Amino acid sequence: MDKGNGLPGRQGGSQAHWGAAGQRPDGDADSRPGHDPYGTPPYGQPGPWAPAPPVQRPNPTPPAGTFVPPPGATTPPAGTGLPPGAFPPPPAASTTGATALPGPQPAGRYDPWAVSHAMPPAPGAPGGPEPEPAGRRPVRLVAAAALIALLAGILGGTVGIYLERNGAFSDVRLPQTRTESNPPAEGSIAGIADAVLPAVVTLHVSGGGAAGTGTGFVLDDTGHILTNAHVVRPAGANGVIEVTFGSGDTARAEVVGQDSGYDLAVVRVTGVSGLTPVELGDSDAVRVGDPVVAIGAPFDLEGTVTSGIISATERPITAGGEEVDGSDISYVNALQTDAPINPGNSGGPLVDVNGRVIGVNSAIRTGDSGGLEGGAQGGSVGLGFAIPINQAKDVAEQLINTGRATHPVIGVTLDTGYLGDGARVGSSTGDPAVVPGGPADQAGVEDGDVITAVDGDRVRSGDELIVKIRSHRPGDELTLTVERGGEDLELVVTLGESAGE
Repeated sequence: MDKGNGLPGRQGGSQAHWGAAGQRPDGDADSRPGHDPYGTPPYGQPGPWAPAPPVQRPNPTPPAGTFVPPPGATTPPAGTGLPPGAFPPPPAASTTGATALPGPQPAGRYDPWAVSHAMPPAPGAPGGPEPEPAGRRPVRLVAAAALIALLAGILGGTVGIYLERNGAFSDVRLPQTRTESNPPAEGSIAGIADAVLPAVVTLHVSGGGAAGTGTGFVLDDTGHILTNAHVVRPAGANGVIEVTFGSGDTARAEVVGQDSGYDLAVVRVTGVSGLTPVELGDSDAVRVGDPVVAIGAPFDLEGTVTSGIISATERPITAGGEEVDGSDISYVNALQTDAPINPGNSGGPLVDVNGRVIGVNSAIRTGDSGGLEGGAQGGSVGLGFAIPINQAKDVAEQLINTGRATHPVIGVTLDTGYLGDGARVGSSTGDPAVVPGGPADQAGVEDGDVITAVDGDRVRSGDELIVKIRSHRPGDELTLTVERGGEDLELVVTLGESAGE
């Protein structure tokens, strides 16, 4: 039964008639024209196979730079000189013994030695691409590498900055609010300090085996400085007073005059220019509760600023008393403040909200001794006292003009042993208690009278009477309330004058 594939042509032919090379003998009936030599034999019978073409080996690849002739060029005759590096084209593939199959060739058949017709023309051939200049490719590579490096640097820098700011490569960075530097507001503590500090000085005093530190402030551009008498006392007659200004410059100072009864002194520096004087205020206008600022050098810490309020006015105090004769005792109708004042603040300014000096810091109440100290070594307990500037101004002018200050007096001696309320007129030495012809004698004051008030202000002790009197000027008239024989009398006295110590 014939089970062919339906191809036309004669079936038959035996491989016994093939030659040794796998080709049919010439004149074989099967090779006649019109005959299909590859007719498919009946199912199950062997059929003829196309002989394999001879192996084609390519010519060796010429060395780099060898000239290649264009397509279609013919091989020159033997002995013809070729251009350097040229070689003849490879011989065409031999087709000896190869039988072409009728009809279209199978698609996709791979021939490793066949010449590819899809290859682009060789450089220099008609229609081929122009060869790239030798120097252009390296330049392009360098430019590309530079661009990549630039982009990588920008990216890396951006990432690095972000990580740095967020603490990836450093210690923890806490957020902080920045404030622009603006001038301090007028009336603020910072504004007051900014205006007054240039006029405040620190005094270092030594002499006679003693030394101390205090504060002062410039009164005028000629070099006069006001301070406390107990600050300059260690200098004595031959001591040294060195003044340090806010700028850090220093200069020697000489005492112009001092008065222990008021605890005030004036010193002067010479050869110093550009001084900034303070502005003096009115202490009579001060009210309880007014804000104040104290400036000085507590414990030699120069330029220290503290603040508080006026706690009381006309507070009668006495300070000093270290001398046996009591010559260092001062009597002050003081301004009381809770602004911290410590040793070294003595002689410094007490300033109001307008930057005007209203007092001279002089004494504090110490917690350990319970007394008032002009040069105390204890710390502040919120009870500081300042000499009212109205009184200090009057004394300073006298010291500058004459070297001495006068005290107002009424011409009586007080009984220091009296423990009752008020100040009793009396003497323990046998001398008259009322100075004949003095202000009190002219007003009608008698020995044994108890003075209980001055201008209506109550007097509790002899020290308070002295403070009340010294808060006025010679020539002022005062009304004294006197208790005599169980009766109260009001006597008008005109204050006299005595030279200060």
